[in-house]
Amino acid sequence: MMSCVLGFEMTAAIASSFPVSSLTKTTSTNTHSILLHCPFRPLTFTSSSSSFSSRTILNGSSSTRLASIRCFSVLTPELKTTLDKVVTSHKVVLFMKGTKDFPQCGFSNTVVQILRSFNVPFETINILENEVLRQGLKQYSNWPTFPQLYIEGEFFGGCDITVEAYKNGQLQEILEKAMCS
Repeated sequence: MMSCVLGFEMTAAIASSFPVSSLTKTTSTNTHSILLHCPFRPLTFTSSSSSFSSRTILNGSSSTRLASIRCFSVLTPELKTTLDKVVTSHKVVLFMKGTKDFPQCGFSNTVVQILRSFNVPFETINILENEVLRQGLKQYSNWPTFPQLYIEGEFFGGCDITVEAYKNGQLQEILEKAMCS
């Protein structure tokens, strides 16, 4: 299965009824299927066209028809170019929920505190201010969560990877090299 999208539209019936944890697209002979992984029950949408104009939700033994679900990529060439410029314009860039002075999430706050402990300059971008940016970054980095840390233009990781690298000394080494270059 290949990853489908990070930007998508759902009918209100799905969005309000099911917490969806992932979206994937499979392709087989002229048929496209989207499998939405739901912690409560599987949902499958199938169509013979690429527009996904008509769907069936499979929910145990019953099924429901829905009118529309569109799958599209939000990482346009323009957004990719902009992100390339942003991550290379500073040695350390953190895409986070909130700002370094007012983090809006515990994971973002953790990474900010780690970076501050090294006393390195870093830029932050609040992904809560722009939904297209938030969804495009997920595709750009191939990483589904925030915060996202970039060092010298390269994606380093999220909170868990940053914490682990902090604990084992790897992050300090990488940051020292970045500051010297």
